[in-house]
Amino acid sequence: MSSVAPDPPATQAPEKSWTVKVREAGVAALPPEKLLPDGQPTYVASWIYMFGVASIASLIVIITSGSILALKGPAWWHYTGVGHFFNSVHLWSVELFFFAMVVHLWGKYWMAAWRGGRSRVWVTGAITFLVAVPAALTGYVSQQNFDAQWISTQAKDAMNSVGVGAFFNLTNFGQMYSFHILLLPIAVVLLVSVHVLLVRRNGVVPPFELEKKLAAAPAASRRADGPPQASTGAQT
Repeated sequence: MSSVAPDPPATQAPEKSWTVKVREAGVAALPPEKLLPDGQPTYVASWIYMFGVASIASLIVIITSGSILALKGPAWWHYTGVGHFFNSVHLWSVELFFFAMVVHLWGKYWMAAWRGGRSRVWVTGAITFLVAVPAALTGYVSQQNFDAQWISTQAKDAMNSVGVGAFFNLTNFGQMYSFHILLLPIAVVLLVSVHVLLVRRNGVVPPFELEKKLAAAPAASRRADGPPQASTGAQT
């Protein structure tokens, strides 16, 4: 009597390590063809889409000039010609950043940039603007001059009126400087990075198809009114 050999145990697939899981999740969320595309739709050539790029470009100048100012210190940007130059570059890049960002924000609002499942793109952009405002305002009280002293002493009343004066002391240069050059800039850069990655993932919002809607409107109105009736009156 012959005995039947038992079936060999089924081999189990090796468990994936956490690095493999992170890599697969990253590739699934941001495919390389979307993260680094080689083309864009033709409507991206419109001027309204350029203000987002201008915001990022000015942010790079802000970070570069601000890093140099932070390394050299207040005496350098107040009393040397090169310091005055970098201080001016930093100031006007901030002005350009907010100008481009406001136009970009309002432009995307009227274009309804949250269409097509892009709500996170819109929300991250709006939050970036809200975080950038105190990042700029803390720069005014970090100038180490009479303007900074006057602004801080006047603005402290506003902080006290809303009950946050115990947490944000505008007359404390060390605290305001830390917020201006470290905490808030990191938050802005992280939000901008998430915003750009979401734009890459979801694509640029297309414009409204106004031409098709306007072309379809007369046909729809004709169908609603019914066939035209013959005129019975004589023309004079």
